[in-house]
Amino acid sequence: MQSRPLGKTGLHVSPLGFGTFKIGRNEKIKYPQPYDLPDEATVAKLLNGILDLGITHIDTAPAYGLSEERVGRCLSSRRHEFVLSTKIGEVFENGESHYDFSAEAIRTSVDASLIKLRTDAVDLILIHAPSDDVRVLTESPVVETLQQLKAAGKTRAIGLSGKTTTAELMALDWADVLMVEYHAGDASHADVIADAATRSVGVLIKKGLASGHLPPSTSIPFVLNTPGVTGLVVGGLSLEHMAENVRIAAVCPPPRIS
Repeated sequence: MQSRPLGKTGLHVSPLGFGTFKIGRNEKIKYPQPYDLPDEATVAKLLNGILDLGITHIDTAPAYGLSEERVGRCLSSRRHEFVLSTKIGEVFENGESHYDFSAEAIRTSVDASLIKLRTDAVDLILIHAPSDDVRVLTESPVVETLQQLKAAGKTRAIGLSGKTTTAELMALDWADVLMVEYHAGDASHADVIADAATRSVGVLIKKGLASGHLPPSTSIPFVLNTPGVTGLVVGGLSLEHMAENVRIAAVCPPPRIS
């Protein structure tokens, strides 16, 4: 796969990234089929196999259960081989999501993530926003706190994993990267992607396969051939399926931005 620049961050990522939700959590899921969490040996084989396929972006979050600590255990020795993103604001405990965007909670979350991930810094921290993402941006110190953490060297880039186009457009004033939902069944964020491109803000796509409800053969090209899209984050527990996804992504050249 030909790597793509992640906006003006100086980072480059493979067009297909790996989302680690399924290696850490199997409760309150939106996937069509339930699944068991894999054991440690299976996770190690999967994560190392992902890097061996040429995927250079690993995405995780505190809300993904065991995900961060498993990434840290399995991939810390290969940290230089990939761009690592995590998130702040949401935790998943006792079967429910809880949100806290206070400065203290954000700093505590980032420090805990760095310990679990066994790294001194991550490449990208995203706000893990709930449905009222506009309120989070306007009524909490989250942006200022992330900017301070970036200045302190805890991360190279910051951004928003949002829900609404309103919040995403607001974030263009400060974000290095946006993560938005976009697929053939929901292209409502297309204008955000286009606007981000004009401002050299990196765009990562989540749920590009509609949480497993759309086929990779058509969904991956739909996303990756969209001007302004840097990469698509896809999860899974099958290395064979990920290898096929890589083959699909490899024939998607970076689209030209008009």
